[in-house]
Amino acid sequence: MGHLRDKGFKVDARDVVDLDAVKRKHGVPEALESCHTALVDGYVLEGHVPADVIGQLLRERPKLAGLAVPGMPAGSPGMESPGRKAERYDVIAFDARGTTRVFARR
Repeated sequence: MGHLRDKGFKVDARDVVDLDAVKRKHGVPEALESCHTALVDGYVLEGHVPADVIGQLLRERPKLAGLAVPGMPAGSPGMESPGRKAERYDVIAFDARGTTRVFARR
């Protein structure tokens, strides 16, 4: 969340008892589930999605349900670690039917 705040996003963090219910309600495909779920301007974000990719999503406004970074890849926002090499990872777009495609590569 610090990454998003540092990039100018207003963050309203909430602890939720049943995060799985939030993921299901907003159509996050099970294969894309991660540790965090966020809602921003009509989209759902799953996992450690970089702020610049969120900005791109909000500028372009594609017909998607949201974006996801499955797992917790080293080097993704919040997963940086000194001395640990960053992993390459994909930011996956998904629609309401669960169809997926690569939206961005990092």
